Amino acid sequence: MKNKVLFIVTIIAVFLLGLLASSIINRKSEAKYQYVPKVDISENEPRNEVWGENYPKEYQSWLQTADTTFASYQGGSAMRDVLEEDPRLVVLFAGYGFSKDYNQGRGHSYAIEDIHNTLRTGGPTGKGDGPMPATCWTCKSPDVPRLMSENGVTEFYSGKWADKGEEIVNPIGCADCHDADNMKLKITRPALVEAFDAMGKDINQATHQEMRSLVCAQCHVEYYFNKNLPGKEGVPYLVFPWKEGMAVEDMEKYYDDLEFSDWTHKISKTPMLKAQHPGYETFKTGVHADRGVSCADCHMPYKSEGGQKFTDHHVQSPLNNMANACQTCHREESEKLMENVYERQRKATENRIKLENLLVKAHVEAGKAWELGASEEQMKPVLQDIRHAQWRWDYSAASHGASFHSPVEIGRVIGSGLDVAAEARVKLARLLADLGHNKPIKMPDISTKEKAQEYIGMDIEKLEADKEAFKKNLLPKWMEAAKAREAKMETKAVSMN
Repeated sequence: MKNKVLFIVTIIAVFLLGLLASSIINRKSEAKYQYVPKVDISENEPRNEVWGENYPKEYQSWLQTADTTFASYQGGSAMRDVLEEDPRLVVLFAGYGFSKDYNQGRGHSYAIEDIHNTLRTGGPTGKGDGPMPATCWTCKSPDVPRLMSENGVTEFYSGKWADKGEEIVNPIGCADCHDADNMKLKITRPALVEAFDAMGKDINQATHQEMRSLVCAQCHVEYYFNKNLPGKEGVPYLVFPWKEGMAVEDMEKYYDDLEFSDWTHKISKTPMLKAQHPGYETFKTGVHADRGVSCADCHMPYKSEGGQKFTDHHVQSPLNNMANACQTCHREESEKLMENVYERQRKATENRIKLENLLVKAHVEAGKAWELGASEEQMKPVLQDIRHAQWRWDYSAASHGASFHSPVEIGRVIGSGLDVAAEARVKLARLLADLGHNKPIKMPDISTKEKAQEYIGMDIEKLEADKEAFKKNLLPKWMEAAKAREAKMETKAVSMN
């Protein structure tokens, strides 16, 4: 009897071991088959679908960046009108493009569509027309490194946004971050390399783990357009202001020393700084960066399918993928982790809104001081305070996830902004009194985006009409020309001999 039982157990064990061995062999075969190249990918190949022939799992996951169903407290992939949610921003950006239109960014696959649609790029009627320079394309497409390679970096930055509309049609994708020959991570935007050089660092010494953040830092950073570089005068050349350091005060000093401003505020006449999206700079001050975690670890975590481990290219908020992005390190329940994130974000937002309110009042009060005859000499210290306070506000707001990435640093930055804004208003109160005005300044009704835009004198109907005309008349021509050009691009099958 014992021998029969032992025999049966042995048979079962052998059978299960056979299944396991078969499964392992099949998985290895699948993994090997997965990366048999089908096409030769040429250098600077901008079409993501061509890369997808050789890397289908990565490509299929990238396609999911078209999903717009997830909205978190402060981000996600859903389209949100930021000006409608917070009309104060219209006043803060008066005279600048973000007072026209400011939407929550969607996934990478919408990069081209969204820049076509935004009112900030205007309604150009042809080459040489429109409000924006060609430099505004830099982070939107793998067509950008292609054009830089073909025509040179300075030429790419030259001219208007509309000049290159028919050339840039593929949304952010494979060639932005990868070398076609070996799939290694690659820096394709010269501004990041130049910023490292300015700091005395060699980006070629970066480790693979560092590169998993640096490819993101090509775009998710603070930047400005310098039209005064030697030999490139007049060209809005893309520069990261890191020479003095990446802290908010370092970049502020850099801009002040250059006497640079992004625009002059329409109401207060302040020479303003617009923080773009200093996500990398703020991330570097947080605990995750200190522990060696990269951007990709959370926003593009590894996953396995069919025996193949690969990087998930559905670039998204970790809050929509917590099992892979968060819980590989943090053992708490997802609800607890999400609440931890939201708690930090809510607390930062509470003080950020206080700073917004002070800044709106300062701009309006400064406008009143000009109206009463204040001199440039009297206004200079006031405008410097407004400039510095709003720079700190914008550094905290525009860096998106910074209130979670680095809540201590963002709390410090907002706190210093509150101090500087309060000082600006004290100076304004004294100046207004000297000018004979001892009463509080009446604040405008900016309770809605429409009322705020009307207050700053914006003709939103014309802007929208110009945009619709552009989308009807010029944009289809861009797409037609791009389709004809790409139809001539050869894709060669890999020889199996």
